[in-house]
Amino acid sequence: MTSRVLTVGFDLDMTLIDSRPGIHACYQALSARTGTYIDADLTITRLGPPLAEELVNWFPAEQVEAVADVYREMYPTHAIAPTPAMAGAREAIAAVREAGGRAIVVTAKYEPNAKLHLSHLGIEPDAVIGGLWAEGKAEALREYDAGIYVGDHTGDVRGARTANALSVAVATGPCDAEELREAGADVVLKDLLEFPGWLAAHQGTPL
Repeated sequence: MTSRVLTVGFDLDMTLIDSRPGIHACYQALSARTGTYIDADLTITRLGPPLAEELVNWFPAEQVEAVADVYREMYPTHAIAPTPAMAGAREAIAAVREAGGRAIVVTAKYEPNAKLHLSHLGIEPDAVIGGLWAEGKAEALREYDAGIYVGDHTGDVRGARTANALSVAVATGPCDAEELREAGADVVLKDLLEFPGWLAAHQGTPL
């Protein structure tokens, strides 16, 4: 529909921010606090899914919910400052605005901590929706009528497709370009630096 306002959703971890240094530091701190071994180097190779899916590798299932609360409480102290923006993140948000659109962030991360990351980096989307993963992201994408969703994980591709949004994948996270294509991504970019040019071309092409 030509009257539809352009709304682009973005994932957060490994799409807009390189959360590996901060999450690594937070897991090391969590390990020290709980006395439980956690391989922080391993955890940051599989970012994307909800926190509980990682914690169950290190803690008994019945402890995961309580440990997740501790992790989220510690997170602002250990994870915000070390975490940089991904190359092209600010330019990607700006490109959406320059096209007259809205940029929203839809992430599996705990929403208050997601907002802290963006505020620290001076990235100001129109909305931030946390706590949604894979197909669950379609809930927010539909609510905001997002026609495009940009993410780095096959779960992001599934979320976009569930919402009938165009899936734009960036190969900056744990899933390589081939894996993203096989999952059904409509477009695969090397990184967000390629996004403004892609969006300009896409906006010039009738759907």
